[in-house]
Amino acid sequence: MKVGLLGTGRMGAAIARRLIDCGHSLTVWNRSVGKAAALVEHGATLATSPADLAANAQIIISILTDAAAIEATFAGPEGVFAADIAGRVIIEMSTVGPQTQIDLAERLAARGAALVECPVGGTVGPARDGKLLGLVGGADGDVARVRPIIEQMCRRVEHVGPIGSGARMKLAVNLPLMVYWQALGEAIALAKPIGLDPVRLMDILADTSGAPTAIKLRGPLVASVLNGASAGVTQFDIDSIRKDLRTMLAEGEHLGYDLLTTRAAMQAFDAAASAGLGSHDSTELAAWWVANARQAS
Repeated sequence: MKVGLLGTGRMGAAIARRLIDCGHSLTVWNRSVGKAAALVEHGATLATSPADLAANAQIIISILTDAAAIEATFAGPEGVFAADIAGRVIIEMSTVGPQTQIDLAERLAARGAALVECPVGGTVGPARDGKLLGLVGGADGDVARVRPIIEQMCRRVEHVGPIGSGARMKLAVNLPLMVYWQALGEAIALAKPIGLDPVRLMDILADTSGAPTAIKLRGPLVASVLNGASAGVTQFDIDSIRKDLRTMLAEGEHLGYDLLTTRAAMQAFDAAASAGLGSHDSTELAAWWVANARQAS
């Protein structure tokens, strides 16, 4: 199938490789052309603009940074809206607020196209292997049309409701994990006087009822950072988490809730970003907080 992918950041690039390996003819576009170069070497074709990509793809997928990037990619000069997209289905995989997806769906419908939102749970490794959690929102018929390709990207596909439902579910899925990275730092601080080696400490913490899957898998990396090593390749950076936390807080306010725990975690991530860790992996937050909590408070 001729697939077009808009956005080749870390997740987009991993998904692109998965789609190529599944046998699709893939065209890609990214605002920073250099980020797509490796995909071209892997077999993708580079589009000159979103409109160019949209005009030649049977299915269009976008996974972009935020609502502003979606607006620029779809409605900007030579954006998707500039192409004849009547009859197409767009799979939108960005982590944004529900209203962003609802508004995009309405604007696509006015042009004869349909939207299926599918934000995903998982990081680069699962994306590369087709083992993401797909949180789908959209009309039944539209979802049925694109389900085969979504299933190639995801180990589990949950159609949770109409447009906006996928975005809302993604925020709910991400929130506990993002809060956990800060809670982990605080737990490490309480255990610090014991003097356990970080490898042993993380092994104990991971073997408890309060440990999420992420720490069971990435606990050794956190221990390595606590011992002074680098986190290595960034999977999910602190600035991206801050963007998602802001979206959660805004959606909570829209619904009439003050998300107190989320707000507190946001302060910790903001402090880490101010210290220059914005591009660093989320697993570095706990170690940074333990080392700097008194100065940051």
